[in-house]
Amino acid sequence: MSLAGRRKSSLAGAGAGAGADAFGAKHAVTSLRKGGRLPVYVASVFFVLCVIVMYGEDIRSLTIEPLTRVPELTVPATTTGGGGGGRQVVVPRRDISASEKPAAALHHSEQEKPKHAVTTTTEPTKTEPAPVVVVEKPPQSKVAGTTKSQKKTSKKKAKKPRRQRAAKKTVVPPALGVPETCDLSKGRWVFDNTSYPLYREEECQFLTSQVTCMKNGRRDDTYQKWRWQPKDCSMPRFDAKLFMERLRGKRFMFVGDSLNRNQWESMVCLVQSAVSPGKKYVSWEGQRVVFHAWEFNATVEFYWAPFLVESNSDDPKIHSIQHRIIKADTIGAHAENWRGVDYLVFNTYIWWMNTMDMKVMRPGAKSWEEHDEVVRIQAYRKVLTTWASWVNDNIDPARTSVFFMSMSPLHISPQVWGNPDGIRCAKETMPLLDWHGPLWLGMDWDMFHQAKNVSRRASPRVPITFVDITTMSERRKDGHTSVHTIRQGKVLGPEEQADPGTYADCIHWCLPGVPDIWNLVLYTRILSRPALQFE
Repeated sequence: MSLAGRRKSSLAGAGAGAGADAFGAKHAVTSLRKGGRLPVYVASVFFVLCVIVMYGEDIRSLTIEPLTRVPELTVPATTTGGGGGGRQVVVPRRDISASEKPAAALHHSEQEKPKHAVTTTTEPTKTEPAPVVVVEKPPQSKVAGTTKSQKKTSKKKAKKPRRQRAAKKTVVPPALGVPETCDLSKGRWVFDNTSYPLYREEECQFLTSQVTCMKNGRRDDTYQKWRWQPKDCSMPRFDAKLFMERLRGKRFMFVGDSLNRNQWESMVCLVQSAVSPGKKYVSWEGQRVVFHAWEFNATVEFYWAPFLVESNSDDPKIHSIQHRIIKADTIGAHAENWRGVDYLVFNTYIWWMNTMDMKVMRPGAKSWEEHDEVVRIQAYRKVLTTWASWVNDNIDPARTSVFFMSMSPLHISPQVWGNPDGIRCAKETMPLLDWHGPLWLGMDWDMFHQAKNVSRRASPRVPITFVDITTMSERRKDGHTSVHTIRQGKVLGPEEQADPGTYADCIHWCLPGVPDIWNLVLYTRILSRPALQFE
């Protein structure tokens, strides 16, 4: 009885300390009393508690935390052969700390891309190992098929850049049939008031006041109505639409002095009628003045370089310099602007005619004051050789056509054509129609022949077409602006017009007029040749 009483009192104390029957203690005590295994039960509970206390953190990291911290990533299963259904594999992903977020963002797009990979792994951190999940591989036939599809896709992607880089070349046949053997410089002037002028002065908004003779007070317009008729063939009428189609996607540039600018204005007026209103304009861009034809993606440009090589007169707006000095062997600063142009038309002459000798900067000199006086024809030959060498070394003859315009004559000696009472070219209204033999107008024919020879021989790789406009223009004493022009930016008034000995300009030409025929020669040569069209 005493033993039973002790057991009862001890169990009662234990029950009171443990709480009010929380885990069914009464039932357990009753059964243990019957079986006599109470000490074993107490020892087991004590052992479990000790294990939890000692290894609680490890148990928690292996069981509870992965379940609470890691979201589930579902990877689509690969379908195995035989038409069976696919399986899904759950891939646990670890948390990304604040320091790892930028790197994770970089790989986010890669995680979103569909892949045919067979193994998925996550990079382990320093604190815990990353779980590695193996996804079942697809059959070998599927892998092979996937590889082939990847190769096909990569090949297709590789072809796209090649299509973008390679420009399609199309050979455009000649639109005209005038043979190269026909000398367009030999012929006569024919009055034609039906087909000429090729445009009207008031209809071309791009003409400057320097050349609008009718607007500036000239009374006769006969100078506009003369057509040039070559001796052995005929030149067609200028077709602006046809010419602009040839210029589609291309650049046409005149390079040289103010006479080439005179010819540029003529060309702009000849082509502008083919361009829709609102899709054409002119802009000044450094030493270039550019006519833009939007709908043809084409430009007609003029680049100011009166000596072709570099000089102290290269400012296109401020170049009235008394002592002109050239760098006879230096052309790079100008020539960089000529690259990529499809039609280049050069000239240089009138700026050489002030003196018999030219001032040429010494090689290696650092200022314009360091120069030598060189005989004009020698300096001219050196400059043309420098120019032709650049053309030969830098122009692609398959793409670019090069022309050199011969000298435009001055008409300042009326006694030469039989008008001893005349004053320069003032009041001349008719061409020389029945004149036979040369006209001694002060032309430097040595320079003419030098330009012709250099154009034909100094550039063996790139053909240069020498365009002789001198002979036809010599007969046109009536075509100059004379006193119907500007001086220092202002149109000459009645007092200046009454003094042609001082103010008559017998260098430049009225427009419409003689330069239109020069451009008609270019038009005939260009459209009588095949051309490459890049698409």
